[in-house]
Amino acid sequence: MYRAGVLAALGAAVLLFSSVVAPSAGHDDKEAMGASVHRPDGLKWQDGPPSLPPGAKIAVLEGDPAKPGPFVFRVKVPDGYRIPPHTHPKPERVTVISGEFNLGMGDKFDPAKGEALPAGTYGTWPAGMKHFVWVKGETVVQFHGDGPWVINYLNPADDPRNQKK
Repeated sequence: MYRAGVLAALGAAVLLFSSVVAPSAGHDDKEAMGASVHRPDGLKWQDGPPSLPPGAKIAVLEGDPAKPGPFVFRVKVPDGYRIPPHTHPKPERVTVISGEFNLGMGDKFDPAKGEALPAGTYGTWPAGMKHFVWVKGETVVQFHGDGPWVINYLNPADDPRNQKK
C-alpha cells in the first residue's frame, strides 16, 4: 500500500513536470517561447541612420544596433550606392541577401582592390579593418553582432554626419 502511494505520487510528479517542460504543438507556441519571425514582405523599412550616406533604408529585426547587446538589422540600398573607407570598433558580420555587395580593403576607395560578394555570401572581418563598399543593383545586406554598431570614416569629410544640411 505504501509502495502504491509512492508510485502514484511519482507518476503525478512526472506528469506535472512533463506538462510544464515539454513544448506543446499548439498555435501559441511562438508567443509562449518569445519567438519572432520577419518575412521579407512584412519588414518595416525606415531611413538609414545619419552615419550612412543618404539613400539607405534599414529594418531592425532584433535588438537595438545603437545600444549594447545583440542586434540584427538589414540595410537596403539603391544601385551604385557607396560607403567610403571606414572602420568599425567591433567585428562586422554580414550576409548578402540580394544584389551584389562589393567589398574593398584599404584606406582609399579603389574598386580594383574590391571583391564582388553575390547574394548568399557571408563575411566577417575584424574590428578596425579599413574597408569600403559599393553595390550593383538594389542590394539588401543583413548585419548582426554585438552593439553598439558604429561606423568611423577614415576621412572626416566622408562622414555624412559632417555634411552641411
